[in-house]
Amino acid sequence: MRQAIPLRADYTGDELRKLARASDDANQTRRLLALASNYDGGSRLDAAKLGGVTLQIIRDWVIRFNAEGPDGLINRKAPGQRPILTEEHRAALFLAVEEGPDPERDDVVRWRQADLVRWLDAEFAVSVSVQTLSRELRALGLRKLTARPRHYAQDPDAIEDFKKLRQRGSKDPQCDPQGDACGDLVPRRSPDRAEEQDHSALGAPGNPPGRAARSAH
Repeated sequence: MRQAIPLRADYTGDELRKLARASDDANQTRRLLALASNYDGGSRLDAAKLGGVTLQIIRDWVIRFNAEGPDGLINRKAPGQRPILTEEHRAALFLAVEEGPDPERDDVVRWRQADLVRWLDAEFAVSVSVQTLSRELRALGLRKLTARPRHYAQDPDAIEDFKKLRQRGSKDPQCDPQGDACGDLVPRRSPDRAEEQDHSALGAPGNPPGRAARSAH
């Protein structure tokens, strides 16, 4: 049988009861009262009955109380899972999104979440899911919506020149509205071309073409 761990000697049963009355934490109050009975000469079994727990739990309370005092008997929030991305990863991710991808190096013209997942794996050997990356991007204040993609070799000056050319063509007084000079997609009929013949409807009047009149019998 294991030997009971002795309680630290800088407290008494009365002091623990006083702390229990002042505590707003029900669990801490119950644990302080259970250990106070030990200070008064009670057994660990008596403390377990008073606390409504097993002897192993009483042992755990004693270890925590000896290490941290009364504060060790307060339930603490679990630290949770360690985040996958560090501050260094987040800073690099933010900078990559702000600067945009390099088409030759990254083989994309704009970032998608799946692309950023592969980028993190290639740059830092960090594997994250798309859902985790989405939460990280929201935490960094980055929106999922992006600007309309533009070809990396697109020349803004050439676009402006093309717009000006279109405007001059639509307002050119020498533009012939009856010809092809205005840039019509469908060429008009030439003035020298003969008019098309007016084909009469096939079949007898009143009867659809290709159908014979029905016999009365």
